[in-house]
Amino acid sequence: MTVLVIVFVLYIGIILGLGICSYFYTKNLHDYMLGGRSLSGPIAALGAGASDMSSWLLLALPGAVMLNGLNQIWLPLGLSLGAYLNWQFVAKRLRVYTEVANDSITIPSYFENRFMEKSGMLRLLSALVILIFFTFYTASAFVAGGLLFGSTFKIDYTTGLYITALIILVYTCVGGFLAISWIDFFQGALMFIALIIVPVTVWVHIGSLSEALHTVSQQSPVYLNAFKGTSIIGVLSLFAWGLGYFGQPHILVRFMATKSAKTIPQAQFICMTWMCVALIGAVFTGLFGIAYYAPHTLKNPETVFIVLAETLFNPWVAGVLLAAVLSATMSTASAQLLASSSAVVEDFYHKFIRPNAKANEMLIISRIIVTVIAIIAVLLALDPKSSILNLVGYAWAGLGASFGPIIVLSLFWRRMNLTGAFCGIVVGALTVIIWPYLKSLGGIFELYELLPGFIFACIAIYVGSVLSKAPSDAIYQRHQQMLDHL
Repeated sequence: MTVLVIVFVLYIGIILGLGICSYFYTKNLHDYMLGGRSLSGPIAALGAGASDMSSWLLLALPGAVMLNGLNQIWLPLGLSLGAYLNWQFVAKRLRVYTEVANDSITIPSYFENRFMEKSGMLRLLSALVILIFFTFYTASAFVAGGLLFGSTFKIDYTTGLYITALIILVYTCVGGFLAISWIDFFQGALMFIALIIVPVTVWVHIGSLSEALHTVSQQSPVYLNAFKGTSIIGVLSLFAWGLGYFGQPHILVRFMATKSAKTIPQAQFICMTWMCVALIGAVFTGLFGIAYYAPHTLKNPETVFIVLAETLFNPWVAGVLLAAVLSATMSTASAQLLASSSAVVEDFYHKFIRPNAKANEMLIISRIIVTVIAIIAVLLALDPKSSILNLVGYAWAGLGASFGPIIVLSLFWRRMNLTGAFCGIVVGALTVIIWPYLKSLGGIFELYELLPGFIFACIAIYVGSVLSKAPSDAIYQRHQQMLDHL
């Protein structure tokens, strides 16, 4: 226990040190929210991966595989495809367009500038959606932190929750986007190593891959069948998670913050390699967890990575591996806190309340808002029975359905207009909010709400755009300017 404490203290010290260093590079709101568009390919790549995967990669996904077997494989497959398409078709265009469109530093400001909307209502609506769903998303990271500290140090869940929130809050408030980006690079590397070491060690401990798979099949043959225990609706629901990538502000902002569009291919290669290896490691962690433990031995299957690390490694190595769980938790929560703060400060406070606010005032208000949102997320996470996957799934669907169709169509369809944008956000968000209440009806209503939300939002954007006035010549010219810079 003493060794674990020492490792965690050293790790947290490194994190806070990086946050303090980045403080001296943060001079204004542009630096605090977007890092001055200065990220290199590797920093952007691991930052996007680490902030994307969150604690569900080390906790929820292995837990789901341990509980249900390989029928959960459709989730990582859908995510891998979605991430690839996001890097391939969205990243470069968004990087260029956000700079062409009045140097937009947030997704809501990009929407406003893309459609040349003057009232600020589109920006306000977008900020509200971000604030609602990201608060739930941040709560899921705090739940993971509470589980980690509770399981590792045998302290109560609530105390672990408070410790996690405090660490994340300090370095996010102090360092802003640069701190998050540098720390995510460090944390992404740690997560990558952990998801290789743990399943390989369990594999070696069991004896061989065939022996491990034989042990799993003895528990139940269903565990090794990707099609058993699920349905077409279930497969589509898991695969549909990939659609969420197009609408996640904390991932899209990494594209916007790169040095130039030329760094995107390098970042794409690094991120996709990292992601594929990490997802395979997470799946095998859960699968080998079935072979090492009886499926119902663990009170909470989502702690299988933690328990394996504590059981199979000496305290020094276990401490580093468990720090990877904290890494996953912090990387996502900090990015989401910053995105939520930007939605309130840049897209509401600066737009409607204090248009002439000075840079220092905006920085102070941003840090206050980060603190307030963190407190609300802690309150949502107080229940230790909260499911990480359920909280992440709801927030992922809300953001993916509300923003994904608008992001994609605004980059590729110049005829899309302001009416279509409003319709898309409203229809996407409402579908995600209402759909879960219809699942008791069965059938098609059992689909993961992201899929119908994304489809309905696309239809709403098309109908709203076609049935209303075409965009102005200035919007067409700006769209062409974006294409000329690719």
